[in-house]
Amino acid sequence: MNSFYSFTTFKYHMTTSQLFQPTRIGDIEVANRIVMAPLTRSRAADGDIPGSAMNVDYYRQRSTAGLIISEGTQISPVGKGYMATPGIYSDAQVEGWKHITQAVHAAGSKIIAQIWHVGRITHPDLTGGAQPVAPSATQPKVVAYTPNGKVDVPVPHALTTAEVKDVVQQFRQAAANAIRAGFDGVEIHGANGYLVDQFIRDGANQRTDDYGGSIENRCRFALEVVDACVAEIGAGRVGIRLSPLTPFNDLADSNPQAVFGYLVEQLNQRGIAFIHFIEGATGGPRDLPGFDYAWARQAFKGTYIANNGYDRQMAMDAIESGKADAIAFGRLFISNPDLVARLKLNAALNEPNPNTFYTPGPVGYTDYPTL
Repeated sequence: MNSFYSFTTFKYHMTTSQLFQPTRIGDIEVANRIVMAPLTRSRAADGDIPGSAMNVDYYRQRSTAGLIISEGTQISPVGKGYMATPGIYSDAQVEGWKHITQAVHAAGSKIIAQIWHVGRITHPDLTGGAQPVAPSATQPKVVAYTPNGKVDVPVPHALTTAEVKDVVQQFRQAAANAIRAGFDGVEIHGANGYLVDQFIRDGANQRTDDYGGSIENRCRFALEVVDACVAEIGAGRVGIRLSPLTPFNDLADSNPQAVFGYLVEQLNQRGIAFIHFIEGATGGPRDLPGFDYAWARQAFKGTYIANNGYDRQMAMDAIESGKADAIAFGRLFISNPDLVARLKLNAALNEPNPNTFYTPGPVGYTDYPTL
């Protein structure tokens, strides 16, 4: 009896200590292996400027996470796909982000910016009248939520080769702006059917130039964005989010293992800080066929951040077994600003209210109770 008790106590201590102990993600020292996933909350001010007192409070409340990944922040006006999302391309936006990064650092956490271009998943009502852009002029079966209501997204403009190069430079500038704003690094949004993902997957990319056709060509844009950010701020402060299997935003690929396998190998050669994998369908089933995440874990020598439907026990098991280096939680961080403490104590969790995910004001944003 004593022997069994000692073993189970030791095992419990080891699993919790691994999840909650400090680690390093690239060049970024973090206090624990719990990551706050990027979460669109649609509460930026006019001009897509972040940094209101309410925004600062929201991020400060959640600063027990080892690493916070900011909500997606668009790299240009045409990269915007939702109302009231913050940008990172103007001086005013950079100044606004400084209030947030300073608060997070003062609370003892680290924060990186998720730099984002939605590509074809938008509408001129959101982009100042500009036509959405994409690798190819294929219209997704997606609606946009605009100030004028819910509308179908239009056929996008297929970027010219020169325009593709311009977008790469916008990502580079966004990385530079992120460091200027006080962020510890960036996560390139390469997931969920947005622009980088649209180039990677053949469900959206029908190009016949250097950015389409072969696997190498379809990964070229993603890798040029990575290389530009690395050149600007260093590989140890750059990561990328990928979702090889998600059908989100009407996107698929004919052979995810081949294209994302090549991409993972290329990312590994570049020595970037992390890959943040959405395992399975975003917010949906985890067990989809078509990509081997265990292979990716072994092939990529940087930090493997796992995401999608993890609970406390799954997270502890994944860290203890070596399946992942860190675990990202999304919706649970919306409703539990003190999620790290609740996971440590195995305390009850507040349920998130989806009706207030994207509504203006503090309700459902900064008013969830803590222990």
